[in-house]
Amino acid sequence: MPQSKLLQPDYHQATKHSYLSVQIDPNYVDASTQPSAFKLYPKFYRRVKLNLNNPVHSFISLTSTVTLEKMYKESSQKLRVNPSAGALYPTEVYVQIRGIQGIVNGIYHLEVENNCLTLIYELIDDGLESYIIPGKSINGFIFLISCVYYRSSWKYKDRSLRYCWLDSGHHLGAIAASAYIHDQEIQFIFDFDKLALNADLGFENKEFISACAISGEVQEKKIRHLRLKVPFVCGTAYFEANEFIEDGYQKTSLLKSRQHKLVHPQFNFDKDKFFQTVWMRRSSRRFHKQSISQENYWRILQSVEQPIPTVNFEEIQIYSIVHEVRGMPPGLYKGKHLIKAGNFSEKTGYLCINQAIARDSAVTLFFVSDYINYQTAMQIAGFLGQRVYLVSNFWGIHCSGVGAFYDDETQEFLETNKDVLYAMAIGI
Repeated sequence: MPQSKLLQPDYHQATKHSYLSVQIDPNYVDASTQPSAFKLYPKFYRRVKLNLNNPVHSFISLTSTVTLEKMYKESSQKLRVNPSAGALYPTEVYVQIRGIQGIVNGIYHLEVENNCLTLIYELIDDGLESYIIPGKSINGFIFLISCVYYRSSWKYKDRSLRYCWLDSGHHLGAIAASAYIHDQEIQFIFDFDKLALNADLGFENKEFISACAISGEVQEKKIRHLRLKVPFVCGTAYFEANEFIEDGYQKTSLLKSRQHKLVHPQFNFDKDKFFQTVWMRRSSRRFHKQSISQENYWRILQSVEQPIPTVNFEEIQIYSIVHEVRGMPPGLYKGKHLIKAGNFSEKTGYLCINQAIARDSAVTLFFVSDYINYQTAMQIAGFLGQRVYLVSNFWGIHCSGVGAFYDDETQEFLETNKDVLYAMAIGI
């Protein structure tokens, strides 16, 4: 275990599920008390309605748009390009735009419910670059992912620290997908002065920046910190603080992640079909125990193994429990290597807290890591989860993320000493 990991509180250990913990606290909530899932600034703020026929507007919109509205019991539920644990959507997107014709240089909030950009700060000689890439200027876009954590902690309590970061990673995946469709190069940054930026964005303790994505021309130019604090608007109708989550965020924000060379992925998907995949992506609620082809399974794994465009990195390893893949013996795999053979569908369902989607899937993937920075590792796991969603759906295979599992028992079954961060079920 890295020495730096021994020096930090173990937020993963503190949020583990076990058979006993789930029985003691089944986590029932009153749905009528759910916090708002949309953040809105006052009506007098300047807004830009996003026109999907404009390539710049389309690029921004597709990073965080509503793709389906459906009725659930007596209320409507707006589903988005990015999945979210419990459909609680704790993540928000802000985008700094500089040097783009027809748009005022400024920091905007992406108002998902109304598909528009809300100008919250106009730039002069200041900007986000000074917090993220000092000494540089970006002509183009700087996306910030934030977490309004009470939307998640309302239901999942301390464990929502995991879900906020997984959701943040999924949101980065949505940004990457939109960038690919619109021929924009993207780079993720996880290590920067998040705490100073939170303070100047006026977030208090109710929201926090988790990650950044930049897209545009990088220039050598000194940009100063924001000259004014941004007025704060709460992203929920009411708020209850969680000291564990706030401490976990602050402590992990001070740690450096592992570093590696920046390499961009190389995909060759039909972009019209890929756009439809992004728009139609859904989390499967059930599988039918049907098999998938080995060819498509390898395609999914190969896509997941493509580089992640960041220099801040935590390595994620993937274990697969194969149930129904034509031409492959069922069993536990690490990559293409069979660790132990057998039909483990019932065991997988049990490990995922008796969820049928893990039992009836064709394959259940588990992401594990021996990380330095827990916050970065969880976000990368979520980003890879978004890749699994989109690539699976592209090839006609359904998918669902699984954030709840018996941590220690799953780790023991996988025969690894690394932390299990996330699971993904794919199938028909």
